[in-house]
Amino acid sequence: MTTHADARSYSIKEAAALTGLPASTLRYYEQIGVIAPIGRGASSGHRVYDDGDLDQLMWVSCLAATGMSIGDMRAYMANTRLGAEAAADQRRLLEEQQARLTTEAEALALRQRYVALKIDYWRAVADHDTARSEQISRRARELADELRAVTHD
Repeated sequence: MTTHADARSYSIKEAAALTGLPASTLRYYEQIGVIAPIGRGASSGHRVYDDGDLDQLMWVSCLAATGMSIGDMRAYMANTRLGAEAAADQRRLLEEQQARLTTEAEALALRQRYVALKIDYWRAVADHDTARSEQISRRARELADELRAVTHD
């Protein structure tokens, strides 16, 4: 005999704890249409989340963690409901996000190189190595210009 587990339901407090998103964010995502409307309890009128809702929230949480905009998350989640016909749009949204993340990673790497140069600069200053400190200072200025170019594009 096959048994089916009863569908589980969760309060907003439980859904928040399980997803790691604050209850206010859950309500906000529903209000602005990032996630589909959540069912309500018949007697209480309170939001009642099911496992599908939690899956939806986990997807949104992961997208938010990548820094994806609210508008793009809304489009992504709406497209998810369309299935294969929205595959090209989904891929485009994710490719654009991937490009943004690549740019951010490049900027972060430049900032790390800049900090490392400044550490080397102050070592040279402490060692009274004027030639080395001037050389590092020139490289740091060049890198600072590069950083400005990346962060202002």
